Amino acid sequence: MFSHSNKLPEGAKKKPVMSVASNPGNFVMGKRCVALVHVHLQPREHLYRPNNNLLQCEDLLCTAFHSPASHPCQYADRGSSLGVLVKDYFPLKFTNGSLLSPHLAFGCGYDQKYFGPVTPATAGVIGLGNGKVSILSQLSRLGLTRNVVGHCLSGQGGGFVFFGDDLVPSLGVVWTSMPPNSMGKRYSCGPAELVFDGKATSVKGLNMIFDSGSSYTYFNSQAYQAIVTLVRNDLKGKPLKDATEDQSLPICWKGRKPFKFVRDAKNYFKPLALSFTNAKNVQPQLSPETYLIVTKHGNVCLGILNGTEVGLGNLNIIGDITLRDKMLIYDNENRQIGWAPVNCNMLPKSRTVAIIAR
Repeated sequence: MFSHSNKLPEGAKKKPVMSVASNPGNFVMGKRCVALVHVHLQPREHLYRPNNNLLQCEDLLCTAFHSPASHPCQYADRGSSLGVLVKDYFPLKFTNGSLLSPHLAFGCGYDQKYFGPVTPATAGVIGLGNGKVSILSQLSRLGLTRNVVGHCLSGQGGGFVFFGDDLVPSLGVVWTSMPPNSMGKRYSCGPAELVFDGKATSVKGLNMIFDSGSSYTYFNSQAYQAIVTLVRNDLKGKPLKDATEDQSLPICWKGRKPFKFVRDAKNYFKPLALSFTNAKNVQPQLSPETYLIVTKHGNVCLGILNGTEVGLGNLNIIGDITLRDKMLIYDNENRQIGWAPVNCNMLPKSRTVAIIAR
């Protein structure tokens, strides 16, 4: 479960902006989670208290959710949330200054489990998927936004999320189509070939899922082993040694002196890329900053993990670590995914109006 903090002003036609964690792919392990704002047991400020507003079974949204007024959810990182479905007025402030409070359905979680080393200090999770009960789909059906959502997650923490297409850059966006049979309700694209240091590899046919709800990036066992071999071979003769005593992640290295930041170690590593075979010149780059972390022990670790070992089967997931410092756009109307290098610490100007989460 991704814990990047975004602040939604209480108050958002214009495109929507509480301290919550955004998760465009929290439906990776179960589509029941795609649409909900999950209010955690220990929010930053106040607990949300339902007030005779449980979602009624005859409500079309309840029918779409396939569950009467409850939301058991399992996340890609094996965290989970159990709660109830409620419907309430959701105050939203738009970039044109207007205030609206549409009646939206969302989940109120009362039993959260985390498997990471740190419990997210957020008040909830906004599921940004494209299912019928997602916040995005509800806003779109109400005519408040286009069925487009995007996020820009800063490597320094923070960033912003936007609903609608007004903040999508007019230039510099690389687009690739979502398959017609895109994996359930997941944001996915492919097939793609793995590229290492500008050179093609034998790893092909990768279908990728974009999921900022996963802290790390996961490849299936075959692709993962190939990446590990490529990286290890390239490190031969460089002043890095295996740091097997560091259990932060499966593969870590130590230098002559402790690293403070990823930038201190990035020059020892080569960039990766994904070359999408069904689109010309579509090759998003995975620089070392997007697949490495530095631990509290001063070691540098590989932030790409073996998805098969954690129960993801043959799925390949582009997680939070790889999505930082770039704008990701999920255009459900035109069935395409786009990305562009932008400064995620600065909110871009809206061409017209937008709903912003920051």
